[in-house]
Amino acid sequence: MQMTFCSAFTAVVSIAAAASALAVEPLPLAPGFPVFADAPGLTADCDRQLERVAGNVTVLQRRAVDRHWPAAWDDLGAAVEDASSAVQFVVNVHPDAAVREAAQACELRWQAFASTLGQDEMLYRAARRAPARDAIDRALLRDAIDNFEDAGVGLPPAQRQRAKRITDRLGELSQQFSRQVREDTTRVAFTTEELAGVPVAVWQDKPRSDAGQVLLGVDAPTYVNVIEQADSAVARERMYRARNTVGGAPNLALLAELTTLRREYARLFGFPSYADFKLRRRMVVDTATAQRFLDEVKTAVVEREELELAQLRQAKSQHLGSALEATRLERWDVAYYTERVRRERYNVDQEAFRPYFPPQQSLLFVMKLAERLLGVRYTHVPATLWHADAQAYLATDVASGLPLAMLYVDLYPRDGKYNHAAVWPIRSSATRLHRTAQAALVVNFNRQGLSLDELETLLHEMGHALHNNLSATRHVSQAGTSVLQDFVEAPSQMLEDWVYDKRVLALFQEVCPSCQPVPDALLDKAIAARDYGKGIRTARQHLYASYDLALNSAAAEDPLALWQRMESATPIGHVPGTQLPASFEHLAGGYAAGYYGYLWSLVVALDLRTAFTADRLDAAAGRRYRQAVLAQGSQQAPRQLLRHFLGRETNAKAFFKDLQK
Repeated sequence: MQMTFCSAFTAVVSIAAAASALAVEPLPLAPGFPVFADAPGLTADCDRQLERVAGNVTVLQRRAVDRHWPAAWDDLGAAVEDASSAVQFVVNVHPDAAVREAAQACELRWQAFASTLGQDEMLYRAARRAPARDAIDRALLRDAIDNFEDAGVGLPPAQRQRAKRITDRLGELSQQFSRQVREDTTRVAFTTEELAGVPVAVWQDKPRSDAGQVLLGVDAPTYVNVIEQADSAVARERMYRARNTVGGAPNLALLAELTTLRREYARLFGFPSYADFKLRRRMVVDTATAQRFLDEVKTAVVEREELELAQLRQAKSQHLGSALEATRLERWDVAYYTERVRRERYNVDQEAFRPYFPPQQSLLFVMKLAERLLGVRYTHVPATLWHADAQAYLATDVASGLPLAMLYVDLYPRDGKYNHAAVWPIRSSATRLHRTAQAALVVNFNRQGLSLDELETLLHEMGHALHNNLSATRHVSQAGTSVLQDFVEAPSQMLEDWVYDKRVLALFQEVCPSCQPVPDALLDKAIAARDYGKGIRTARQHLYASYDLALNSAAAEDPLALWQRMESATPIGHVPGTQLPASFEHLAGGYAAGYYGYLWSLVVALDLRTAFTADRLDAAAGRRYRQAVLAQGSQQAPRQLLRHFLGRETNAKAFFKDLQK
C-alpha cells in the first residue's frame, strides 16, 4: 500500500499531504529530522512556522510579476514544504500518542492555510500574467493555475467560501478515518492449537488472555501469516472478520460524508461527479477512459480467475476429504489454499525464504541494487530520529561522489505506527536552489526475516524512495513523486520483478557475506509459482478500482451498501458482517477516484521493464532510466518521459501479455 506521493506545493489545496523537515532555509545533508520531544514543543513550533510562512506569502503578494516570478512562486513552495509537513509524517510513526495528537491538530491548521492560499486571487492573477522562460516554467505555471482553479479561486464568492469549507472538512474527515485505522487496538484470541501452521515466531511472544489464549493484532504482517498459514478454518475466519471490521460504523459514516462532500465539491465546478473532476488532470483524462481500461482488464482475467478459484475449491475438497459439490470456497480460504496449491504444485513456501533475507541485510541489498543499476550509493549515518528503530542513510552519486539526498528507514511494527508499507517524500530537491531531497521509507517486517513477497514489497517502496532521492528538477514543486497520480506507482512497480533474478539476488552476498544464498532450486520453484493466483489478484484489484470509481461517481449510494452489492457480484461473494471500506484508507485519502492508478501504472511499469529484458543489472539502461524518468519529476509529462526512455510511444502490450502467463 501506498500514501500520496505528490509534492506539497504542486497541489496547493493539499499541502498537508507531503512531509518535510521543519526549517525554512534549505537543510544540510547531515541528518536533521526534527525530534519532537513532547506535544507542547510541536505545537509551539507549528505556531512559529505558520507565522513565518504567512510572512512569505505577503512578500510574494507584493512582488513584481516578472520573468523571475515562477522561481519566487516555487520558493514559497519550498518554504511551505520545509515548514509544514514533517508533522504529517510523525502522525504516522511517532511512538508518543500525545505528539501524534498534537501533530494532527497542526496538520489541520496547515490544511486551512493551504485552502486559503489556493483561493488567493492576487497570486492567481500573478501566475496567469507571469512570463515563462521555457517549457519547464510553463509547466510550473500551468500546474499552479490549475491548482488555484481547482481550489475554487474562480468561483463566485458564496461558492468559493463553500469550496474552502468543504476542503477543510475533507481534511478533518480523512485524518479521523486514518487515525481510527492506524490506532486500532483489536486483539483476536486463539488457542495454540488453532495457530497450527502459523510460524511460531509470529505468536510465541504475544500477550495471553486470562484463559491462556494468544492475543494477536490485525496488523498486516500478523494478518497475512494467519490468513495464509493457519490450518484452522475457524482461526482464519476469525482473523478475516476482525481485520475486515476495523474502523467499523464510525469510519463508514466518515466515508459517507467524505463522498457526499466530494460530489458537492465537484458540482460547484459544474462536474457531475468527483471522479470526473479529478480525472481530467490525470493521464487517463476522463472517467469513461478509466472505465474502458478496467473493462479490458476484467475481460482479460475473468476466465483465469474462474479457473484458479475452481482449482482452490478442488484443493479444499481434497484437503478436507469432502465432496466437491458440497465444498464451498470462503474468502478466508483463498490465501490459504493458494499457498497450499503453490506448495503442492511447485513445492515452494514463502516462509522458506526468511532465513535467507534478514531484514537489515535485505535493506542493504536493495540499496546495493540501486548502486549497481542507478549509480547511487547509500551510507548509514548516525542520527537521532523519531524512534530507536529508525535509521538514516546518506545517498551519494557514485560517479561524482556528490551528496544527493537523505533516506530515513523504519522497518519494524509497533503500536500506533502506520501498519502497511509506504514512502513519504519528506523534502523535494531543486537544482535551482542546490536543494537536496529527503524521503522516509516505512514498512512493518518480521524481525526473523522477509519472505520473497515481502522483499518484493521492499523493492516497491525503494522505487518510490529513489524517485524522490534521484530527482534533478529545476523546481521544488516539480520534483520526484510530484508526477500525475496514475503514473506515480510505475517506478516502484517496475522494480518488483527484480527479486526473481538470480544475478540480482547474488548481490545479497556482497552486503552479507555470511548470509546463505538462496538455493537455485528454491528460487526456480518461486519463479515457476509466481504467476499462480494472478487472475484472482488482478480481479481483486479490479474490484477495488471499480468500487472507488463507483463511490466517487455521480450516483449517491451508501458506501457499505455499494460494496456489498459489488462484492456480492464476484464469484465468492460478500461475507455478511464484514466492512472492508471502513479500513480502506486509500478511499478516504489522496487516492479517492484514483485507485485505478495502480493497474494503470502497472501497464506503464511493465512497458518500462522491456528496456531491461536482457539484463536486470544493465547499468547503461539504468543510467538512461535515472536521467529520462526518475530525474525529471513532473517537469515533463509522463508520456514524454516514456517516449524519451523507450524510444517510442508507450503501449499496453507487455501488460496484457503478462496477464496471460
